[in-house]
Amino acid sequence: TEGGKILQDFALRIIALRHDARNAIQNFAGAARGPLRIGASSIPGDYLLPSVLGKFIKTYPETDVTLKIEDSEIIAQMVLAGEIELGIVGAKMDESHLGYEAFGYDELILVLPSGHAWATRDSVAVTELKTQPFLQREKGSGTRQTLENRLTSMKFDLNDLNTAAELGSNEGIREAVKAGIGISILSKLAVKSDLDAGRLVQVPLENVNLERKLFLVRHKKRYQTPICSEFQKFLRKSL
Repeated sequence: TEGGKILQDFALRIIALRHDARNAIQNFAGAARGPLRIGASSIPGDYLLPSVLGKFIKTYPETDVTLKIEDSEIIAQMVLAGEIELGIVGAKMDESHLGYEAFGYDELILVLPSGHAWATRDSVAVTELKTQPFLQREKGSGTRQTLENRLTSMKFDLNDLNTAAELGSNEGIREAVKAGIGISILSKLAVKSDLDAGRLVQVPLENVNLERKLFLVRHKKRYQTPICSEFQKFLRKSL
């Protein structure tokens, strides 16, 4: 109900304020322990963070880690609402209360099934993508946003693609490409094992740079827990 929405807004602010108060006390005490609530979009969440978190927990065994994996936009909203303290995402959200820090890089690449007619080509023009069934990530994903921004700057509209399906995960698209349902543009991190095994093939796109930054995102006006500060230092050193 509309009344419920009003109450929800105040409740979220109360929870965030309680979290800020606890963080302020922990900062004062210098306690690098306790809960670490973080979130990540699918690429860093699935392919970068698991090994880093494993090493971090061994170093700080008194840490209780909660990791949420969602689209970049949802992770930013969770940081904004105080549901998580830190986000690791592949795209920025235009919100004045959020602060972004670049800490790493990822590359989007054109991938094809190994038996595709383009598999032996040296390169493919962007305009040729229209001739093939194309598999896309859903709106809100960092991969989709990066691809849309880069191609739009080249006067190419994603709506012109012959979209066979929109899928909500990199794993789903990866399996669909291997099954021959279509081609796609995905993070190189997400398909590395299939490229190494020859199940997928990478073909360069002519005159297109799809390298993108990965970002840490935090709320500008909220206290940062000592354990979150330590995790950020640990993450930077690990990459």
